[in-house]
Formats: sequence, structure tokens, C-alpha cells
Amino acid sequence: MRKNFMDFSDQVCLVTGAGSETGIGFHTARILGSLGAKVLIAATTERIYARAEELQAEGICAQGYVANLMDRTQVKTMVNAIMKEFEKIDVLVNNAGMTQVGIEEDFSGFMEMTYESWDDAIARNLNIPFNVTKEVVPGMVQHHYGRIVNVASVTGPIVSNPGESSYSAAKAAIIGMSRALAIEFGADNITVNNVLPGWIGTASQTEAEAAGGLNTPLKRSARGEEVANAIVFLASKEASYITGESLVVDGGNTIQEYKGPQELYY
Repeated sequence: MRKNFMDFSDQVCLVTGAGSETGIGFHTARILGSLGAKVLIAATTERIYARAEELQAEGICAQGYVANLMDRTQVKTMVNAIMKEFEKIDVLVNNAGMTQVGIEEDFSGFMEMTYESWDDAIARNLNIPFNVTKEVVPGMVQHHYGRIVNVASVTGPIVSNPGESSYSAAKAAIIGMSRALAIEFGADNITVNNVLPGWIGTASQTEAEAAGGLNTPLKRSARGEEVANAIVFLASKEASYITGESLVVDGGNTIQEYKGPQELYY
């Protein structure tokens, strides 16, 4: 009988930012669970419990946690509770950031941006993966195994947009942090990698973002599960010799030089 290429049996996987049923985090959790993992999912609102119930209905061992991951005390409490019940975390997917229920993104230009808006964007998009990794990685070192996958973005490390200086700065910084951690914890059998999505057709996608997806070489935005597949691979045992890397999942958008009307070139 042929086994799955990837097998997460007996592994405990924590996925943050998994509250949206159309989002990357939830799709990642579903795939990990279908491959045998115990899946722990976190979000800022109680809708995470509905996501956990959906996974459980599919026969997946899943549990939801509500926490504001910008609050380091709440992060510590959540990770301590997980370690007490499950004794380890083999895989951490840092997907939380960018959008939050009830919070509107600020796309102010640099001159109009407030200091508070900058600090919030850095806290949401850079400090969250730092906060969670800081609490999770000691257990990985103790067990001499770990996979950390950070969901960054092409925005910042590769490209950017008007009104996204703070978001771009945070996402680019994740790449730098990941490289440093990959070097620091490589001898502990812990890999640290990044997935950089482009235009994604989730529930939070704007009209302008959807139009951007239509202008990629594949002529569409990605589905959440297409990004999740890349995350799951980097989180697997099979990706054992990949660390400090960034995998772009953008339908080829960032490789195309010409960005104008198609009828003038393509």
C-alpha cells in the first residue's frame, strides 16, 4: 500500500490566524490534519471554535484557542496550555497578522501615517510571529525537532504598494529574522522558512486586489489551499534540508516586467 508523500502522524501543529474559513491558515490546518497531525488553531475571536468543530467533523484531532497574539502574556498562556496538554509542538505556522476582525487596515501615505498606525502594523505583522516563536522554540530545542513556517508576503521583500510602508517593512523583517533563526537553531534540527503569497482570493480580498490577480501570468488570484500546500511542504519532514528560504506563491506575478495594459504587449 502506497503511503502519503508527507505524513504528520503523531505530530502536533500550531497554526495561528486560522479563524477565516476561506483563509490560508484554516486551509493549512485542514491539510495538516488530513495528513495525520493533531492541529491546534488560534485566532482573536471565538469563531476559531467553529473552525475547530469543522475539522473535528472531518475526523481531524483539532482544538481552538482564542488569543490576542500581540499580547505576550496571552501568547505565553496559550503555549503553556498547549505544552501541558500535548507536551510538544512539532510545527509552528505563523500565519496571523495583516487583517483582524473589527480592525480596518490603514493605507495612509507615509507623510499622513501616524506613529500609532506604524507601531500597530509592526506589532501585528512582525511582533506576532516573534512573540509566538519566542515561546514555542524552547520546546523544539528540547525535543531536537521543529519546523517553523512564517507566512510573509511578496509585499515588502520583493515589491510594494503606495500606503504600505509599515506593512512592507514588517514583512521584509520577517525574512531577516527567519534567516537568523535558521542559522541559530539549525543544529537543533529546527528549520525556519517563509512562504510569500501574492494575490489571494480570500474573503478579505478587495476589488483592487482581485483585479491584480487577473493581471498575473495565471490570470487569477490564488486559492487559499494553493498557498497552504506550499506551507505544508515546508512544514514536513521531507523538507529537512531546506532552511532560511522564501518560497514565492504568486502565480508568477513578480517575474513579469511589463505591468501595463495587456493589449499593448501580450
